[in-house]
Amino acid sequence: MDAAWLALVITGLGTLFLFGELLVNMRGIFGVVGIGFITFYFLTHLDPSMFVIMMIVYVISLALIILDAKFINDGTLTTVGSISMLLVVGMSAPDWVTGAYGVCGVLIGAISSLLFLRVFPKRDLWTKITLVDKLSSEAGYNSMNESYATLSGQTGITLTQLRPVGTIKIGEQEYSAVSNGHWIEKDEEIVVEQVDGTRILVKKT
Repeated sequence: MDAAWLALVITGLGTLFLFGELLVNMRGIFGVVGIGFITFYFLTHLDPSMFVIMMIVYVISLALIILDAKFINDGTLTTVGSISMLLVVGMSAPDWVTGAYGVCGVLIGAISSLLFLRVFPKRDLWTKITLVDKLSSEAGYNSMNESYATLSGQTGITLTQLRPVGTIKIGEQEYSAVSNGHWIEKDEEIVVEQVDGTRILVKKT
């Protein structure tokens, strides 16, 4: 039982710092600490040959999450990477109880890493996951920014792929926008279908 609880603590801290490194700019410090905890977890339960295999799978899983957050933004690779990460942690444990604690540690650590956003500066890739513009009274918004309200029905062009979030250009101004459930490629002509606050919903013309 002690070993099982230790698995929860180790994988929880490892995931906390690894995901924290993805979300906030800590110059690699969180990443090194996180990899250290995860490496210790695998070394504790695996022989050298399996250790290498499981570490490779774990790193690939993490890379899929990073790739999705930075370039694709549709959640598919994040889902695959997350499931793979949970499986490799669970399968590396010597018994199902320890494996269950290890998986719980990953989930708790991933959720807890969001708290770093309240303390440290965000990475650029975090702004790619959500719309860049933020609704706030300090920025001059009330229920809707008047300049955004005039965009409804206007046409423009995509500056990046919308999967479903990306950047568009209307006139000489660039905006963050979201497609209506479909992927839209770069340099496609779009029309603004709806504006809700600073959320701009577009579709292909």
